[in-house]
Amino acid sequence: MRYDFILKNCRLIDGAGGPWRRADVGVKDGRIAFTGKAPENAEAEEVIDCEGLYLAPGFIDIHSHSDTTILDNPAAESRILQGITTELGGDCGISAAPVSGDPSKRKLVRDYVGDMEYNWSSVGEFLDVVEEAGPSVNFATAVGHGTVRIGAMGFDDREPDEAEMNEMKDILRKALEDGAFCLSSGLIYPPGVFSKTDEMAELCTVLKDYGAFYETHMRNEGDRVVEAVAEAIEVARRADIPLQICHHKVLQEANWGKCRITTEMIEKAREEGIDVQCDQYPYRASATSLDSNAPDWAFDGGVEALLERLKDPETRKRINAEAEESHVGRWDKIFVSSTASSEYAWTVGKNIAEIAEIRGVSCADACFDIIVDSGDRAGEINYGMCEEDIEFIMRKPYVMTGSDGQSLGLDFDGIPHPRNYGTFPRVIAHYARDRKLFTVEEAVRKMTSMPAARLGLTDRGLVKEGFMADLVLFDLESLEDTPTFENPKVACRGIRRVYVNGVLTARDGVHTGARAGRVLRRKNND
Repeated sequence: MRYDFILKNCRLIDGAGGPWRRADVGVKDGRIAFTGKAPENAEAEEVIDCEGLYLAPGFIDIHSHSDTTILDNPAAESRILQGITTELGGDCGISAAPVSGDPSKRKLVRDYVGDMEYNWSSVGEFLDVVEEAGPSVNFATAVGHGTVRIGAMGFDDREPDEAEMNEMKDILRKALEDGAFCLSSGLIYPPGVFSKTDEMAELCTVLKDYGAFYETHMRNEGDRVVEAVAEAIEVARRADIPLQICHHKVLQEANWGKCRITTEMIEKAREEGIDVQCDQYPYRASATSLDSNAPDWAFDGGVEALLERLKDPETRKRINAEAEESHVGRWDKIFVSSTASSEYAWTVGKNIAEIAEIRGVSCADACFDIIVDSGDRAGEINYGMCEEDIEFIMRKPYVMTGSDGQSLGLDFDGIPHPRNYGTFPRVIAHYARDRKLFTVEEAVRKMTSMPAARLGLTDRGLVKEGFMADLVLFDLESLEDTPTFENPKVACRGIRRVYVNGVLTARDGVHTGARAGRVLRRKNND
């Protein structure tokens, strides 16, 4: 038989967690044709000698926000150049679809999710648009609770009535039937923050009929992180569904160490039969929108309502006072990562306390002026975690790797979080190889077969005959997460080749231009 290519003499890490083994791997028509010793007289278009190199399944990013960027960046350099071949977007309650036909609600979604064409209504139509764009990475999506809630009841700070709850359920059902893999929530962000536990538990009962799971950016990751984990587990228990706690972490120094309590809670829930898993990115700083520093009530009615309140002198005084009280000792840890404001473009890379000192204003004013001038299009990086907690959480066998990043180019504006570009090599090189928290094989399991199993992908996540040929060939000795907080927009070192569906998409840190990714839709349990 003639193969498309054969990778000879590689150290194969198949993704299942077992020790690497010496093997040849042959690929034909986008699928893995054999592993082990190549058949005698095997021929191929290309034979690559992989002596000394490791071959792993393509990395699966179970937590991304690429639904908001992949249409503008279908080459997805930030994904491909770190070895990601498949990603799930639409997380933290924020998904690009579905979108209501009501113009006012479409405007609320645009303000909430981001500036796109929104020439779709359903999740299915959105996935069709992504498919037409021809991404380099395999793309799947969650459906966001915040997006669903806007579709049924706008951006109001109140509980849904019976009709609105039924409409949310119908919207969720349609999204799942269109191929969304799960329901995500962002209970720290408006409008998700306006929901109560009962709302989430009732809505999640829909998931059980579809064999889908609930993924949550919990209601709190700081002072009330323990209570937030308890709520997430309660929702899963009441709805009888699997739970994914996304980017599990503990914020603010006073709370460091609480991960020992939260992980004990997770383990107790698992002993009780509740399928709780987590994902995590390996950095001390988080990243989100700058408006997260405003109090929740200021968002009632949507982003435009927030901006109007920030422009009103009396209301601004109240917002400032609450923000200053809640941010004592924190403003110097919050850095502006991007802004659509030309007047405040100089603030990118500086922290809020520094900006306030330069301008001679309060920290709250320094923050909120940027939000107003940018039309609420500004991002932040926030240093709030400690390495001890990161490592403690990462060691847990039910914790997989997720970047919380996006499909970005190397020329993206601003100074984005390095997690966008370097998450997966960092876990392997720093935490497995150097820190020895676990084996390299276990690191690979956390980013391949484990997320594939959670998503129900039956032909990805392993180097196995018949599986799709999503593959990463890397030099373990030289592997390095070269993206840094100061200079994030670079390729990781040591990744020699990346294949997506059997097509060479990156070689030695350079994108080949190939766009062989596919749109993945969850298979319904009919």
